[in-house]
Amino acid sequence: MTATAPTPATAVSAAWSLWALLLGVGLLMLGNGLQGSLLGVRAAEEAFGNSVTGVVMSAYFVGFLAGSTLTPRKLRDVGHVRVFAALASVTSVAILVHALFIDPWVWAAMRALTGFTYAGLYVVSESWLNGHAGNHLRGRLLAFYMVITYLGMGGGQLMLSLADPNEVTLFLVVSVLVSVALVPILLSYTPQPDTGQPESMSLRRLYRLSPLGTLGCLLTGIANGSVFGMGAVFANASGLGVKQVAVFMGAFILGGALLQWPLGKLSDKTDRQAVIMVVAGLATALALLGLYAGGAAQLTLLGVLLGGTTLTLYSLFLACANDVLSPSQTVAASSSLVLALGIGAILGPLSTGLLMEWLGPDGFLWDLALIHAAIVVFGVYCLIRHPASSADDQGHYVAVPAGTATLGATWVEEAASEPVQLELDFDPAPDAAAEAEPQD
Repeated sequence: MTATAPTPATAVSAAWSLWALLLGVGLLMLGNGLQGSLLGVRAAEEAFGNSVTGVVMSAYFVGFLAGSTLTPRKLRDVGHVRVFAALASVTSVAILVHALFIDPWVWAAMRALTGFTYAGLYVVSESWLNGHAGNHLRGRLLAFYMVITYLGMGGGQLMLSLADPNEVTLFLVVSVLVSVALVPILLSYTPQPDTGQPESMSLRRLYRLSPLGTLGCLLTGIANGSVFGMGAVFANASGLGVKQVAVFMGAFILGGALLQWPLGKLSDKTDRQAVIMVVAGLATALALLGLYAGGAAQLTLLGVLLGGTTLTLYSLFLACANDVLSPSQTVAASSSLVLALGIGAILGPLSTGLLMEWLGPDGFLWDLALIHAAIVVFGVYCLIRHPASSADDQGHYVAVPAGTATLGATWVEEAASEPVQLELDFDPAPDAAAEAEPQD
């Protein structure tokens, strides 16, 4: 059941009316940030091996895809509050199972379950935000949500130093954080949004409309999956202690938070494709320079710089895709772009785990370098085949946290009509005759 409320006049009033939801999201992200690094470090201590650890961490994104497509159906049946409460409760239980059974296959199953629940929680939260604010407030409200998300994830990384990862304490802390996130939602009145039924759009059609935006989301999904799935494993294998691993991962997320907005604003004023290529080129160079970094201080600085380039690309690709979409296409296209991100995120920990088995800790950096080099190469191809629109014709950039479901209303609305069509046979030469819409 949904409730209606007067449309907020300002972004501050919109955020204040949703304080319970935003507080709950912050607590959830604290738990998510701590959980990711905790499992990576503990898996290394238990000698799972880099390849097996990669499989375990990739399971999160397999569940993420399932959760983001199935959860919206329940939203229409029982509403946002009940779905939020149910998913958070399951998340709280899943992390405790990790502590009870130290087995890679049990962990993989629980990671998949956690990915399912967190995807659903993102859908609930972001559809709530999008349904509560009009177009004139949505960008600023989502930017505020982004800040809370990054602060939560970064703070969660730093909490890794509160106790020994080999003990049960940190697992209990994650469970407590996720459970407490329910309290403000359940004990306060927060208006719930309505849903609609927009058109669907396959990945193949979206690629024809925006090759760089679509394939870029897939590639940056691989990079983000590598960072969040194997970053702590890399830091631990590089000789950093538990506290230093926490600082390294926190620095990565801090870099993404600091540079997300400036780079987005720059892309609004100049050629967005060129900005993407420069950022990806810098990420490639930084990853290669990281091969020569040693010690906690240099690796932490590397984390800030790499985070500022790697974690900002997703929002740039979203803006790039939306530059060529009509208003009636943006909702359906957003869900397909998130799907591309999720598919890439599944591949990230797997590819990094294999490279780290072969090359040691350096495999993490080589993986990031190769991914971003591929983005640069494909960017050059797109600049030649599909010249970018002028800055005046570009859409407005909206910062979105990497690794979450963007615009959860997309999932809510599209799942009500029909599932996203998963067509991955990307054509390297889009058929301009098939799609008359303007190119990137």
